[in-house]
Amino acid sequence: MNSTPADTAVAHERWMAEALALAEQSMALSEPNPRVGCVIVSTNGQVIGRGHTQQAGGPHAEVMALRDAADHGHSVRGATVVVTLEPCAHHGRTPPCCDALVQAGVGRVVMAIEDPNPLVAGQGAARLRAAGIEVTSGVGAEAARELNIGFFSRMERGHPWVRLKVAASLDGRTALPNGVSQWITGEAARTDGHAWRRRASAVLTGVGTVRDDNPRLDVRLVPAPRQPLRVVVDSRLDAPLNARIFDAPGAVLVYAASPTAERRAAYTERGIDVVSVSNANGKVDLAAMLADLATRGVNELHVEAGHKLSGSFVRERLVDEYLVYLAPKLLGAGLDMASFGPLSDLADAVALRFHQIDRVGDDLRVLARPQAGQDRG
Repeated sequence: MNSTPADTAVAHERWMAEALALAEQSMALSEPNPRVGCVIVSTNGQVIGRGHTQQAGGPHAEVMALRDAADHGHSVRGATVVVTLEPCAHHGRTPPCCDALVQAGVGRVVMAIEDPNPLVAGQGAARLRAAGIEVTSGVGAEAARELNIGFFSRMERGHPWVRLKVAASLDGRTALPNGVSQWITGEAARTDGHAWRRRASAVLTGVGTVRDDNPRLDVRLVPAPRQPLRVVVDSRLDAPLNARIFDAPGAVLVYAASPTAERRAAYTERGIDVVSVSNANGKVDLAAMLADLATRGVNELHVEAGHKLSGSFVRERLVDEYLVYLAPKLLGAGLDMASFGPLSDLADAVALRFHQIDRVGDDLRVLARPQAGQDRG
């Protein structure tokens, strides 16, 4: 294929930025599929097609972009396709996107990153090259991976990306000693927290929070095309059956350890799914729970729990990312962010690195991740 003046590294980066912006529109829509955006550029450097992945079972980004080009009367023969993830090469709910691109006669594919799905994993690019289509990879790879960090986690590690959300005072208190916590952070932070809920496949809490706070744990403060799965960790099924978390909208899944047959039957009658995964201590095996959630297509797990369950996630090194909102307040005595330890040596501390720090209203939003060597495999 003859290169046009627009087909340069700078142009590829500009088009990839637009494709990544389109991929953002798949947030809370494409689960469990990855969030993918695509633009199609004509041989004279004009964008003639745009698309992003739809709901599971719906068209992928490449097909949407091809349709967009056709709807506007544009030929894509010889065009450059810029896509944020390797075109798929397997028959799932939809036919392979690489075949659609070959049939359309495009001349070049610029992809951000290889698809980690073992059913694809380089096969899409290989089939495109075999058809004589030039393939370039690596443009915008870091941003594309971040956008689909949960999908990569599920495919490469067999468990979701676990994000632990905490709202606290500047001295690290999440509630007063009597349990009162509404509201430590401001309205802007609470709205932002719902946006993070929306991007998750599932939102998790513990039975203590269900009993004490009776949360709905759904997405209300921002528009949401779907509600994430709500998950409760409840070893003995002690949560009251009239708790608001068990009400519509959205599905609820409860992980238990060794509940009585009578209690399980009561949950089943209420239409609540219960999964038993116990550890040697008679508690819910959190690692086994994460593996099970991965089999259910959960990419990102958003944890909003009390200090005990949060501490268990921290102690077992199961947290991939800490989403912490810090209010400009000092509460003194109160409940901790996460109860674990005590540690006997500073070297045993959970060492983190700041990934991103932003101001949200009057509060700070801190994203922190475990330092290399402390993250789970």
